[in-house]
Amino acid sequence: MTKRIEQKKIIEKRSVYTCKLILFSFFFTLFSLHSFCQDSIPLAKDSLEEKDLKFQQYFFKALSEKSIGNYQKAIENLESCHQISINDATVFFEFSKNYLKLNEMLLAKEYINRGLLKEPNNIWMLKHLVQILLKDKYVSEAIIVQQKLVDIDLKERVFLLEIYLQKKDFKSAISLMNLMEQDNALSSKYKKLKKKIEKTTTTFVVAKKDSNVDVLKDEFKTNKSYVILKQILEAYIENPEILLEYSTEGIALFPAQPFVYLMKGKALNYMKKHKKALLILRNGLDFVIEDHIESYFYKEMALSYKGLGNRKEEEKFIEKAKMNKG
Repeated sequence: MTKRIEQKKIIEKRSVYTCKLILFSFFFTLFSLHSFCQDSIPLAKDSLEEKDLKFQQYFFKALSEKSIGNYQKAIENLESCHQISINDATVFFEFSKNYLKLNEMLLAKEYINRGLLKEPNNIWMLKHLVQILLKDKYVSEAIIVQQKLVDIDLKERVFLLEIYLQKKDFKSAISLMNLMEQDNALSSKYKKLKKKIEKTTTTFVVAKKDSNVDVLKDEFKTNKSYVILKQILEAYIENPEILLEYSTEGIALFPAQPFVYLMKGKALNYMKKHKKALLILRNGLDFVIEDHIESYFYKEMALSYKGLGNRKEEEKFIEKAKMNKG
């Protein structure tokens, strides 16, 4: 009997020991899990912060490279950004800007469209798309996008009007000017232009085939046609006095035609009035759409800077002329 009691006590002690061991293991596991969770949260956070930091470094490096004209290097840094953060609209936007600078029109268009899928009403992206379309000679498509911009911001009507005028879509231009006039949003410059367009049945009459400049000048006295004026300016391109006279009149008559600004800038450069030439050429650039015209402006501005003794700006605009030959 005594032996049985002792055996029973031994079994009970073992059970208590086993329970204690199980409880200890349980609490140890809980403690380990708690410690692991506490350690893993900062690790995950640190990893995200590191990725964000790397993204910012690559992105700002891309902006820096773009600012000094290293567009391919900028694209390489943007590729690194894209690997860290896929489908980032800002990265797509920057890709498009750099590809546009490299005249890679298909890629520029593809990336801005990707960005617009993420942010369809982003006004800066839409403006950028308009510039791509105009540069790629898709004027009708550019008008559609510009009309969307007008829906977002009525101030965008001015550029829409300029596109209509460049396209020589005078019916749409007059219609838009009427709307702007009703809203007191039409500048005095465009009010004058509107009157001139309305006065002429056929706004730009085709000049007579007779190339005699005197005949053209006589005709221009009664028929203030841009086509006639352009032929006169081209005929007197080496005569700065007459070129200045007719180009000055041309700016007053046709303020949205970049060619008249270019001719006046050229005349002023001939006369060594380089500061005035730069001012006129900058004003005319606002109305330029075609790349080859833009290139002529940059060449003339390079001559202005050369006349002013500014070698750095001269070289800069020579390079810009090369980039915009179209």
